[in-house]
Amino acid sequence: MQLKTTPEDEAFRAAARQWLLANVPAARAPHEGRAASDFARAWLARCRQGGWAGIGWPKEFGGQGLPPQRILIWYEEYVRARAPSALDCTFVGLNHAGPTLIACGTDEQKAFHLPRILSGEALWCQGFSEPGSGSDLASLKTTGTVDGDHLVVNGQKIWSSYSDVADFQELLIRTEPGSKRHKGLSWVICDMRTPGITVRPIVNMAGVSHFAEVFYDDVRIPLSNVVGALNDGWRVAMTTLGFERKTAAMGLQFELSVKVEDLIALAGPQPGTALAERLADLRAEAAALRAMTYRMVLREPATQSDGSMMRLHFAELAQRIYRTAMDIIGPEALVDNDWSHDYLEAYSETIAGGTAEIQRNIIAERVLGLPRE
Repeated sequence: MQLKTTPEDEAFRAAARQWLLANVPAARAPHEGRAASDFARAWLARCRQGGWAGIGWPKEFGGQGLPPQRILIWYEEYVRARAPSALDCTFVGLNHAGPTLIACGTDEQKAFHLPRILSGEALWCQGFSEPGSGSDLASLKTTGTVDGDHLVVNGQKIWSSYSDVADFQELLIRTEPGSKRHKGLSWVICDMRTPGITVRPIVNMAGVSHFAEVFYDDVRIPLSNVVGALNDGWRVAMTTLGFERKTAAMGLQFELSVKVEDLIALAGPQPGTALAERLADLRAEAAALRAMTYRMVLREPATQSDGSMMRLHFAELAQRIYRTAMDIIGPEALVDNDWSHDYLEAYSETIAGGTAEIQRNIIAERVLGLPRE
């Protein structure tokens, strides 16, 4: 599938390419901690100053209000310029919390939070997954008990990326006593400086700790921080995940094509070899992923099965690309801080955002019409 563009689209592409060429940092972003968050804030501030922050946000909330076609073009140029990964500590605010507040928040919530997200002043993390409630989000157990004009929250979340540096959290909790599954949940704004919150970073196999587990012990959150209605959190959470399925990961998906081209350059001429065939297959798979991205973004509405097919193909392709990188580099990969880091990080791709097994079940049931497991 090819992206058909107009002369106006190509003028936009040229402007984006020129700005990125002049502004992309030469240094790679740090992997964790305050150094990583400072880098991400500075890059977001530079994008905002140049008019390239919140490109899909409506103009009335400080964004650019670009249509899907232009967003696709922006991310194509973004990854071509080797700009900082879109998956940093600004990701949740820009792609989850901000769009959810725009769709479901009150005027007061929008007025306070949206400018701070767009400027990089406020970083957000996500509090959805729990031990035993990852892919099966509806089984979550963290509770919020109404006490006057507050919710008193108790429980635990896990795999909360960048919660050690975040200012706010999109938190999904059970607020109706005795409720089951999708009913009785609420989506709330949690100030991460509230007393009773404990954040414990988790060191992953790549040696970095951008994941963390978060504990809540009698944490008092104002009822005014509920987004949508109390006990209507599943609808709001599906709004959040809808943004994730649509455009949030677009830059990451396009980035894989660039990684394949970098691998081809790294390998050098390989005529007639098994490695050449392997690289050709990866290039074709990355092109297929890009075509799937075009189709999903330009198609209305995107479905959960669309997101599952994208997620599964992206996750497994990323692992194959970085595994090939290790084979090309050989023993020197042990001291390569970039490719080896990405290789080890890629192991999480078939777990994060719903495991590969969960994605296959969704595809089997909703696309192929097979019986439920």
